[in-house]
Amino acid sequence: MAGAGKTTLMSRLQASSAQYGHRSYLMNLDPAVRTLPYRPAIDIRDNVNYKQVMQDYKLGPNGAIMTALNLYATKFDQVLGILDKRASKVDSVFVDTPGQIEVFTWSASGSIISESIAATHPTCIVFVVDAVRASSPTTFISNVVYACSVMYRMRLPLVLAFNKADACPAMEPLRWLTDYESFQEALDRDTSFAASLSHSLGLMLEEFYSTLRAVAVSAATGQGVDALLGAIEATRPLYAELQAEKKAEMQRKREAAAVNQERVAEDRLREFQAHRAGEDEDDADADADA
Repeated sequence: MAGAGKTTLMSRLQASSAQYGHRSYLMNLDPAVRTLPYRPAIDIRDNVNYKQVMQDYKLGPNGAIMTALNLYATKFDQVLGILDKRASKVDSVFVDTPGQIEVFTWSASGSIISESIAATHPTCIVFVVDAVRASSPTTFISNVVYACSVMYRMRLPLVLAFNKADACPAMEPLRWLTDYESFQEALDRDTSFAASLSHSLGLMLEEFYSTLRAVAVSAATGQGVDALLGAIEATRPLYAELQAEKKAEMQRKREAAAVNQERVAEDRLREFQAHRAGEDEDDADADADA
């Protein structure tokens, strides 16, 4: 989420990885960011000028970010080539994406980039949430809806990171994820329309979000970063399972397409044979008349 501190968290992840001798590789895909607290090995800003895109295409901020990502996606095979060369020298690749969910998650370029990486490298999503904002049950369920939508859009493992735990311990949101009763009790103290809607959303989505991995972290102090790295590592089996499902689904689609193609070919052959039979009958009738 925008403003949740994901870029600062990226810097903390890099520092913590280096502390434990974990070789990390950082990539920035936010073309609009002005300064970064870390030095990315791959930076979209080296190839795409965000302000120039705004001027050339007469776009607003979000439109320019999306267009910049579209332009970058056309050359992303070069990025994959770099990652493949570095694979033996790197333990983890951290990718910093734009905070606007609709710009990356729901765009064609976002799907191309994430699917391209996930096709050859174990991948998971870290969905960073502002713990201070999520301390309200209505805001909490809004973030959960976003997280579920991202997870099912990308079809990748997802870890919820409640950032800014130094300012808000995030004990309530973490308990709400696994204890639906406590979440309902918190909502009962709110009589607004938003609370009523949150009741319905919570009941509908509880089966999904109760299985999410979640940790409380602080990008400012480093609190909980070890737990976050552990949660990320623990998603490997789920990644393998999801990739197997994707491959099986693609195989089914290929088989269905082959069957459909064969059926179309047979239909065309029958039409052709019927047409030829009709022509032969016409020729026979003509010969008889003669």
